[in-house]
Amino acid sequence: MPVLATVCCIVLYFVGYRFYAGYLSHRVFSLADDVVTPAHAQRDDIDYVPSNRYVLFGHHYASITGLSPMLGPAIAVIWGWLPGMLWVVVGALLIGCVHDFGALVLSIRARGLSVGAIAEGIIGARAKTMFHLVIFFGIGLAMGVFVSVISTLFMPDFYPQSVMPSFALMAMAMMVGWGVFKGALAPPKPVVAAFLATLVLVAVSASTDAFTVEWASRDGWGAVLLLYSFAASVLPVWLLLQPRDFINSLLLYLGVGLMYAGFFVLGPSFASPALVLAPEGAPPIFPFVFVVIACGAVSGFHGLVSSGTTSKQLDHEPEARMIGYGGMIGESVLGLMAVLACTAGFASPNAWHQHYGSWSSANSLGAKIGVFIEGSSKFVATLGIPFELAQALIAVVVVSFALTTLDSATRLLRYNITEMGSTLGLRNENRFVTSALAILVIGFFAFYRVDGQPVGLALWALFGTTNQLLASLTLLVVTVYLMQRGRNFWVTAIPAVLMTVTTIVAMCTNLMRFWEEGQLMLFVVGSVLLVLAAGVVMEGLRCFVAARRSPPLAGLAVFAAREGESG
Repeated sequence: MPVLATVCCIVLYFVGYRFYAGYLSHRVFSLADDVVTPAHAQRDDIDYVPSNRYVLFGHHYASITGLSPMLGPAIAVIWGWLPGMLWVVVGALLIGCVHDFGALVLSIRARGLSVGAIAEGIIGARAKTMFHLVIFFGIGLAMGVFVSVISTLFMPDFYPQSVMPSFALMAMAMMVGWGVFKGALAPPKPVVAAFLATLVLVAVSASTDAFTVEWASRDGWGAVLLLYSFAASVLPVWLLLQPRDFINSLLLYLGVGLMYAGFFVLGPSFASPALVLAPEGAPPIFPFVFVVIACGAVSGFHGLVSSGTTSKQLDHEPEARMIGYGGMIGESVLGLMAVLACTAGFASPNAWHQHYGSWSSANSLGAKIGVFIEGSSKFVATLGIPFELAQALIAVVVVSFALTTLDSATRLLRYNITEMGSTLGLRNENRFVTSALAILVIGFFAFYRVDGQPVGLALWALFGTTNQLLASLTLLVVTVYLMQRGRNFWVTAIPAVLMTVTTIVAMCTNLMRFWEEGQLMLFVVGSVLLVLAAGVVMEGLRCFVAARRSPPLAGLAVFAAREGESG
């Protein structure tokens, strides 16, 4: 049964990319090869750099694919394997991929601006400010938690074998980036060499504990990760961020490929029921199955990556289909594997029920990561790879997913702070200052403690709704953009309505629970986010109604001249 269901999902991926993405490219967004992209028009060899589409796909895929597509499905399967699988696949093809693709295209046509800044030209200045505040909170919270989780994974009682390969890859990536950009090295040889060296280091780390760092604390690793994130934010994109993410993407492709190969060889059965409507202690399946899965199907963070780093590196406009729509399919494939690992990766139904017997027992971050690593390692070990080596490889893959998102997100937060400063009249960007501010924000969520735990973990219950809120707001911006141009806006309007309704219902449900449980901090922060969301939605509806009454292309000076648009 799991094998047949997975084959059907793979067929849906092919159909979605071949036909629906083709329709969006040619009939809705009208991608054209003669358009001068921001990577060329504003090239500075720091942020704006024309890049090979395969290199950029690797960078984009590695950046959007953090811990969430593994964490979300790993808890959502508490409602059974069927709801998670359907939303991860169908939700991605009809909503998540469209969201990422639309955000990328809009940014390309708006000089590489982020979706928050684009909101000003589409909806208005008030919407931009509210959008920026949601982005500021969302990135800071998520990356603070990522720092906490990665630091935990590096500890001796978790997966210390991931430390040496992860940091060695950073050094090798800088050497590859410098050599290729300066013309001293000709790809793909240095990339292949770095990739193979990483695999060797994974094998060495799995076979010995000589490289385990016993003296480091979680906070010590957190400080190291913040220093790395600062460097990734200020250095030219070709020196560290792009080569590291591309080499990492090869590791990710290998890891995911081995997981699926092992899964098909093993041919397991589902250890979980298809549907569990009321698990003990769990919130209602609607709307929380959508919110919990988050990045595995649709993620507002992806719109920030698409309109943040990716749009500044796109060489030709038609490549947006492969990178925007196709990149989200790649993340959905990982989300699908998380569903399989956490339902068919258990030895028996009793073992599954023991872990997912209640919401409290299954909902901790450590439990979710552990279930994914153990289940997927079991699949890989089916191929004849020793379980310890398979476990080390998957642990490095998981850490790599998190690190590539952390470094890109720090750069995105830097962009967001710069745009917020511009709103306040501070127009001279200093990337070192804005990167330092970004690190302070992430560090606050990672280190400041409330009741003995980092404030980011204390506020983690808000991440799912914040992330989905960003997605619904981005879809709203794309919808108004298409309507103002006389295009088929229903492809984003329907997803925007669905995401907005589910997110608002989830936020209100959470607020009532926070109030009843006396969680004042969560209630206050959640209320502020709800007010910001309502503000952007109201501004969007106002523009939506105005666009229905106005001729296409009216008052859109933020976009460059194209297809008769005012520049």
